[in-house]
Amino acid sequence: MRSKSLVSALIAAALLAASTLVSAAFPDKPVKVIIGFPAGGPLDQHARLITDKLQAVLGQPVLIDYKSGAGGTVGAQEVMKAPADGYTLMLANTGVMVINPAIYSKLPYATLRDFTPIARTAMQPLALLVNPKVPANTLKEFVDYTRARPGQINYGSAGNGGISHLAPEMFKAATGLFMVHIPYRGSAPAFTDLMGGQVQFMAESIPQAAAYHKQGKVRALAVTSRERNPALPDVPTVMETGIKNFEVVGFYGFLAPAGTPKDVVAKLSDAFRQVLALPEVRNRMITQGADPAFLGADEFAKYLAAEMPRWADAVGKSGAKLD
Repeated sequence: MRSKSLVSALIAAALLAASTLVSAAFPDKPVKVIIGFPAGGPLDQHARLITDKLQAVLGQPVLIDYKSGAGGTVGAQEVMKAPADGYTLMLANTGVMVINPAIYSKLPYATLRDFTPIARTAMQPLALLVNPKVPANTLKEFVDYTRARPGQINYGSAGNGGISHLAPEMFKAATGLFMVHIPYRGSAPAFTDLMGGQVQFMAESIPQAAAYHKQGKVRALAVTSRERNPALPDVPTVMETGIKNFEVVGFYGFLAPAGTPKDVVAKLSDAFRQVLALPEVRNRMITQGADPAFLGADEFAKYLAAEMPRWADAVGKSGAKLD
């Protein structure tokens, strides 16, 4: 019995030593970042800004892989099932991590059970947008225009359950409007139809919204933060237009599969901290309309735990629910 116990202890020690050696060498091959939405959207823009610098910090290539579908849940499942070794990460947003658990009656993952938070990298307000042919130059004019046409105005989103779906639902509840939701597989195709007039309204993250607004392809009527955004300085906040206490701000952050070794998590988290400290990254983010708001692994985990009940309350009040 003593002999067997000794053998078991030696095996366990050997496995621990091997694991420590593997972690110490991390990373010694490319790291993959999975995004649960198509290329060309705001998460893709954020990923490219971050990963361009991240690979220099890590000393290995950082590759982006798109696994779109079901409001980001397809990509989340892909990461959840990946080896917990730090080589597969997910760039997620508020919709994937804290809205989906509240809005889907059957979700194949649990945020705090199935993922290891690595770093929050940005806070992201939205812009409320219309097709330029909509005869409304202010949010009040759009409310009046839509109220006179109940059910005739469509709004697009990046998919069921995301923040671009929930924010208009919250806007509808705050104004008493009746608009029809048209979900897409990502914000890029939704933007295409917004510009083409197939949908008339959309709420989308400011980096992409600001670019199209400045090109005259869409018209930004308001931003959903408490203060005006540097990327759209002439566009008022929703609260400035008279709709009280309306604030919708999401986040971007990186996560790994549950069980990822703590030293690997620490190394990745510190790498993101270094990237977010670079003036060129911070300035580019601010110019695009995002707020570089880094949180390390532990703080990001606490942030997620606090956000989930807040958004669950918002989902409940909006009445939005998906199967």
